[in-house]
Amino acid sequence: MSTTEPARELSPLEVARATFQRVFERRPELLSRAPGRVNLIGGHVDYNDGLVLPLAVDLEIAVAFTPREDRHVRIHSEQFNETAEFDIADLSPGSVSGWVAYPAGVAWAIAQAGLPVCGLDAAVAGNIPIGGGLSSSAAIEVAFAAAFREVSGLELPELKLAQLSQSAENHFVGVQCGIMDQATAACAQPGKALLLDCETLGIRHVPLPSAMRIVVLCSGVERELRDSEFNKRRRECEEAVSRLNAVDDDIRSLRTVRPEQLQSLLRHLPPPLDRRTRHVVGEIERVQLAAAALESNETERFGELMFASHRSLRDDYEVSSEELDGLVELARQAPGIIGARLTGAGFGGCTVNLVTAALIEDFLGYVTEAYHKLYGREADEFVTDAARGVTVEKVGW
Repeated sequence: MSTTEPARELSPLEVARATFQRVFERRPELLSRAPGRVNLIGGHVDYNDGLVLPLAVDLEIAVAFTPREDRHVRIHSEQFNETAEFDIADLSPGSVSGWVAYPAGVAWAIAQAGLPVCGLDAAVAGNIPIGGGLSSSAAIEVAFAAAFREVSGLELPELKLAQLSQSAENHFVGVQCGIMDQATAACAQPGKALLLDCETLGIRHVPLPSAMRIVVLCSGVERELRDSEFNKRRRECEEAVSRLNAVDDDIRSLRTVRPEQLQSLLRHLPPPLDRRTRHVVGEIERVQLAAAALESNETERFGELMFASHRSLRDDYEVSSEELDGLVELARQAPGIIGARLTGAGFGGCTVNLVTAALIEDFLGYVTEAYHKLYGREADEFVTDAARGVTVEKVGW
């Protein structure tokens, strides 16, 4: 009796390459890819000039592409089975919408920076869940930033690709995100978290203990940043800074509020600005403590800080949901757990869990079964190590 091996699932790079050949009836010349990310700790502080500790995951957006001799761009999305076209010279905020706004925004941002941008034909594929809190938007931006860099012959370091991608999302797409997602997609190193100072853009790569693995649990509740209260939270932080600056003109961002100042300053802020400020100042301090705990192998301490971060995001920043709270509480009771919190913008999406590698199966079995009983939803799971940031390669045949 013969047995048939199950078909191997194609990688996003393989899918993008095959899609390009099918759509454009020729082989692509180049491939780029950029990963999704989870943030271990440091929620909603990147746009407050804070410190964050994200890592890249083993999910990615891949682009197969070939340069053109003009400034026209044709992109086929495998996921949406749709081809979009635009001319770089005609781009302006609002001129395109939907998934193509992300690569178009990157081309626009590069041009706005006074750099020459050439056109390309491309096929894009990926396995990052859209709206799941793993930053598929930053991954597509950075993957296309690398593609435009390549076809235009630009000398741009990875961090500059991240800055241009953030500009695309802020000013073209219209989501007022910080630099964290794009910096992770561009600059991450395998096996390490990225301690990023969002004010100075300084980066320190912090090794993760090999006995731990990262488990992402998706709540099954989608969120759309532009339709959520994300931009509202940013405005609240800006208003808090304005009020505090009137009290102390050394306060230029919430990053500049020292923890020992916090209690005396909160009386100058009405609700909910006091709660938003308390979260941001406390979270920046937690990131510093968490990075130190990782570097000294104090994993239990690191886990405590993750749980404290979730409580603050739930109670003071108010970006959690019933399902996310449920996942974190179930994780707390599960075998092998070190720490858990919501990741991404919140309002749905995913939790990130630090779990002892030897107990992964026990952890997943407990949490996913209990979550289904409580909410009637499946918690999609993804186990990952810290992955590499953006790469570009020539197609070999």
